Amino acid sequence: MPEKNNLWSSLSRINRETEMMTRLFHWLQKQYANIYKGFLVILSIVLLVQLFPRQPGFEYEYQQARPWMHEDLIAPFTFAVLKTDQELEREREQLKEEFVPFFERLPEVESSMLEGFHQRFDEAWEEAYPEDTQPDKRERSRALGEETLRHLYDAGIIFLDEDFRDKPGNFELRVVEDNVARTRVLGGLYTIQEAYIYVVSVLEDHADRVDMELLQPILEESLTHNVVYDPDLSERNMQAMLDDISVTRGMVQEGEKIVSKGELISQETYQILESFRAEYQRQIGDTALETLMYGGQFVLVSISMIVLLLFLYFLRKDVFFDNRKVLLILLSILLMVFMTSLVIRHNIDYLYLVPVCLVPVIIRAFFDNRLALYIHIITIILIGFLIPRSFEFVFLQFVAGIIAILSMVSLRRRSQLFITVVLIFATYSAVYFGLSLAHTGSFENLYWADFGYFAGGAFLTLFAYPLIFLFERMFGMPTDFSLLELADTNNTLLRNLGMTAPGTFQHSLQVANLSEEAIIAIGGNSLLTRTGALYHDIGKMKNPQFFTENQTSGVNPHDEISFKDSARIIISHVIDGIEMARKHNLPEYIIDFIRTHHGTTTARYFYNMQVQENEDGDVEKANFIYPGPRPFSKETAVVMMADSVEAASRSLGKPDEKKINALVDGIIDTQVQEKQFDNADITFKDITTVKSIFKRMLLNIYHVRIAYPSLS
Repeated sequence: MPEKNNLWSSLSRINRETEMMTRLFHWLQKQYANIYKGFLVILSIVLLVQLFPRQPGFEYEYQQARPWMHEDLIAPFTFAVLKTDQELEREREQLKEEFVPFFERLPEVESSMLEGFHQRFDEAWEEAYPEDTQPDKRERSRALGEETLRHLYDAGIIFLDEDFRDKPGNFELRVVEDNVARTRVLGGLYTIQEAYIYVVSVLEDHADRVDMELLQPILEESLTHNVVYDPDLSERNMQAMLDDISVTRGMVQEGEKIVSKGELISQETYQILESFRAEYQRQIGDTALETLMYGGQFVLVSISMIVLLLFLYFLRKDVFFDNRKVLLILLSILLMVFMTSLVIRHNIDYLYLVPVCLVPVIIRAFFDNRLALYIHIITIILIGFLIPRSFEFVFLQFVAGIIAILSMVSLRRRSQLFITVVLIFATYSAVYFGLSLAHTGSFENLYWADFGYFAGGAFLTLFAYPLIFLFERMFGMPTDFSLLELADTNNTLLRNLGMTAPGTFQHSLQVANLSEEAIIAIGGNSLLTRTGALYHDIGKMKNPQFFTENQTSGVNPHDEISFKDSARIIISHVIDGIEMARKHNLPEYIIDFIRTHHGTTTARYFYNMQVQENEDGDVEKANFIYPGPRPFSKETAVVMMADSVEAASRSLGKPDEKKINALVDGIIDTQVQEKQFDNADITFKDITTVKSIFKRMLLNIYHVRIAYPSLS
């Protein structure tokens, strides 16, 4: 008995554990979408925080030419005042102007030229005086020539390139000889031309004692440069002097007042505050706890993401419950923050080259204006955590983002992207111009290079087009760009429909018109609805003659086959349409209209005829029911209603207002009773609105005159 009890106990425990595992598995299945969404959000938060700098912040906000809004600021420690970039640049330019360049004396040139002089002199003298009858004159000529050359080479014959040719005679330079640099003036050296002139003047002074005609060409041939510019030595010395320029000027002592509350921040005070901020961050950065900073950044980013999710949950549930859309939004934000972080770490001067307006442009292409603006705000707030004094950046990008979104309110042409780029650049420039004047009150602090960055950042916004194309393929979501292409009736598939099944093509056009007006009234994607309606019946191209709208000869092929076969052919146009759509690479969001436009309704005419023919036999209704699924969005539901109403309206003999009203109400009420719209986010109020629009449009299509009450 104890063994039996233990066995039952073990089996019971195993059953309980199995049941718990089964419940857990079912719970995970049901919560998979939410778990996946949570994973995406947490991963995004972690990645965003990784992009944030770990540099400690500065608690004071200030701007030049604005009052100091905090309490009196007393220096808590001694620090040096940093020079401005302009001051450092001026000092560098002044140093370059005053820099004394280095030249090298080449001693081997003098010895070589003197040796060559003696050789040429002897050869020339022996040729001119073979008998050597004037030995005294020969020695005087040789001595004068040697003396002249020694004088010139001792003084230095300098080679001047274009940088030094226009320098005055008192221009200083350093001549290096035997590793010793001596300062000389340019006027104390000879150029090659001046050396020639000197030779001629010396010979003219001694013309009666030497052979001038023999000596002059030999001396001229013995002249060359022995002092040349040394670029390497000059560059090294200049760089050393540039490196020695002090980046500070003056000191602020501990306890000294930096600025008083309400005091207008002058340029000098602003620079002192900048110096204080830099030193403060340097000192605090050495001891700041990176873990605490990481935690704070994690909290801030988490709050931003929670606010985003709350916005989606309460105002855009369709986006919140679609993880593809959530992933697209998070990916757009992450991509822009990553790009900005990359640029800031490389060189913050290029900050405005980052095409921040890419985010609202991309989001607008997939969603609506309100969501695009909200995502843009979240993005620039997150980027604001990355940069110092972020107010100006956030304000600038906020205004530019609004303009970009407004320029794409009615997105019907690709050329609108170019207009958007121009408007973004104009907005950047105008806001930057206004902020600069408001802060400084002058044009001096306008950096014209920034306008080039604005132009570059605006131009890079054009990369939205390939990114939109990429995201379309990745997430299988429609954009106005792709829908405009698909809705073109010159498209190959639609053109084939018009040629193969012209009646069906005209029917599709009417369904598109009805659906578009209805979806605009109840709120939905009108362009998606119209495009889906154009393609919903392409499957009829396989057997066009079996559909009444294409029967123009009076011959009905259904008369030759059974009602069951007729129903099969009629119903199969849904499957045929799906196959054609996939063969022509139509996106899934268009195929959804093909597969849902009949839902799970019944091919009622053929079913009723089959029932009448088999009064005593059973008729399997499943053979006469469309495979579905039922519509699962406003857009697909409206197309289903429009398709049925438009097709049925063609059977009205003499349509009038009463018949049209009864037809629309009867068809749509039947679809509601059959629960065809239970999976779609459409309300009874929406359905009533759709009915009224269909009635009005059908009255206009069939030119039915409304009967007005008589006056009597």
